[in-house]
Amino acid sequence: MPLSRHTGQIPESNWTLGLREMTEPWKGAVGCLGVAVFFAMTIGIISWQALEQSPEEWVLRGRAGGMLWERRRGALVLRALPAGRPVVAIAVGSVPAAEPPPPRDHCWHDGGQFCYSWEEDAELRLSLEPPTAPGTECYGVRWTPLRPDVTLKDCFSMANVSWYGGPSTRAQRWPLNGAESPAQPFVSGDLSTNPNGFGPVLDRYFLGSTGVTVTVAPDVPLLLSLESHRHFCLETPAGRAEPLRYLLCVSANVAAAHRHMGNPPAGPARTRPDTALLGSPVWRYHGPEGSAAKIRRGLRSLVRRLKRHRLQEGVVALGERGTAILAAVDHVPSERGKRQDLALVEPLQLSITLSPYASITSPLFLQSLHHGEAAGYWLSRQPRPGGSSIPLLTTWKGQLCARLNVTSEAALTWYLARARHLRQALGATYVFFEGVEGNSFLEQDVPPPAELAGDGYTRVLAAALATLGNGTIISAGARSSHLPLFVRMSPLRSDWSHAGLKGLIPSVLHYSLLGYNFFIPDAVGGSLAGDSTGDPELFVRWLQIVTFLPVMAFGSPPWLCCDSWVLNLTRQCIQRHQDFVVPLLLKYSEEWQSLGLPIFRPAWWLSPTDPTALTVEDEFLIGDEVLVAPITEKGQTWRDIFLPGEGHLWLDTNSAQVFDGGTILRNYSASLAEVPVFVKTS
Repeated sequence: MPLSRHTGQIPESNWTLGLREMTEPWKGAVGCLGVAVFFAMTIGIISWQALEQSPEEWVLRGRAGGMLWERRRGALVLRALPAGRPVVAIAVGSVPAAEPPPPRDHCWHDGGQFCYSWEEDAELRLSLEPPTAPGTECYGVRWTPLRPDVTLKDCFSMANVSWYGGPSTRAQRWPLNGAESPAQPFVSGDLSTNPNGFGPVLDRYFLGSTGVTVTVAPDVPLLLSLESHRHFCLETPAGRAEPLRYLLCVSANVAAAHRHMGNPPAGPARTRPDTALLGSPVWRYHGPEGSAAKIRRGLRSLVRRLKRHRLQEGVVALGERGTAILAAVDHVPSERGKRQDLALVEPLQLSITLSPYASITSPLFLQSLHHGEAAGYWLSRQPRPGGSSIPLLTTWKGQLCARLNVTSEAALTWYLARARHLRQALGATYVFFEGVEGNSFLEQDVPPPAELAGDGYTRVLAAALATLGNGTIISAGARSSHLPLFVRMSPLRSDWSHAGLKGLIPSVLHYSLLGYNFFIPDAVGGSLAGDSTGDPELFVRWLQIVTFLPVMAFGSPPWLCCDSWVLNLTRQCIQRHQDFVVPLLLKYSEEWQSLGLPIFRPAWWLSPTDPTALTVEDEFLIGDEVLVAPITEKGQTWRDIFLPGEGHLWLDTNSAQVFDGGTILRNYSASLAEVPVFVKTS
């Protein structure tokens, strides 16, 4: 007889009866046991979530590193393997941070990619890219908007990372962590007219102290914002539906990263400009400019004074207005006339100044209208169907002007021929082109031609001006550091701030890091009015820095601001520049040509893993063998000096003492007549 089976249901009468029969102590024990079980289950669930659901999830892994998704803040994190060292954190601003990518990968069939889409927002594609150099691993990042109103924005954390490269700014910082800027187009500009914009030299290349580089594709419409000591953000313009693409690369340290990615040897061939200018001080002319006759007399007077003070070497630089006045005079191309012009500044050389702008009231512009060339020679708005082109007018030095159309072969040929003619007619050795920076279309919110998007104007014009020869100087650079051109730095304030003297060394390091080693710094003492205009101490400390830079430039001659002691010091600094600095620059320029390494290097170049070296902004190296550590504080005659390179020895050129690298010299004494300079001996 089969056994009867329990249904599993306890009869209510028996259960109720059992409870009634329970004693009070047993009831309490059962209640406590239930509470304990409840808490145990709760703790177990929480523990399981903590163990099973990590705050970071690998989405793409390579050999030397990998990308993770951080759930808490919705960020991509790059870590170096095998130790998992954090390299950079990228906060994603284009998608809901609360929605992390699930494990499903739309590119699961390809181990070198990760793909995920946020519905109706954006698509992310990460890819392992071929290594550019041994010891480097690179990841391609591509965001694609799925709606026109989606703004793509990635913010790179500054927490525990010092960043270098990117844009030049009015008060240059090194590293750029201390800079501040609202989101604006990543385009070079004139800091004297737009101090809140970006400066004349920039690159879509950012270098992190953890050994990471960020390189944005050149064809991406880009906005950049800087939030001091928090992050910098790459952003695409709203309503454009353009993808955001950049390359992340990781190396062992910051110096190795820049060697591999900053100026790769496989890039365009690098050519030096006229190195004769390196040993020639530049004297800017600020005399009378009312007429050609007054300019000639003023130039001859300046040359006589330079001779009288035994400073009869170098170049006299004539500004744009003076050049235009002399150019307007009918220079008969006879040998006699040529000799007269050349004699203007003998035994010095002459530099003239031109720009790609023409006032709408100038003979130059009016002649182009008369010959029907205005439409082709000057930048124009896109005509309506059936209409004609209208020149895009802009402001230059307070005047309404048209700007040279660099996309027209005929316009460039005409402009370059005019520059050659003026150089020959005026007997000039060098020609400085200012106003090369900026995008006139963006300034007026007019869509530019495709070839002039971003910094296209600067890049195209710089390439054309390089054909004039290696005596050409320009005011801006964009992907043009390989060309045989000098770049003149932005004007600085005549004071001790980062907009003045304190910003000079950060600017030197910034320019050189981006490949612009042949630059002309602002005039000694600063050329913009500041709190310390005419201060002899500021003049001397400024002079001591530019002694070790490529070119020494002067606005006010030393006899106008200072006493005979400063005048004698100026002669000594010019001599030291010619005898000691120029040979060093020539030596390391060969290294720049072959390997792309900067001539002027930060302290971390020799100490890439030393935290102290990462933020030193008032010292610089020339190559690997000379350290310059000047005074940049008003009234100070001492400073702390970081000597980079553990295991190396440094010779103090002032005291002949030898110090160990990787150490800090505390309270090093440097009188107003001294600049601390050290030479590496081993």
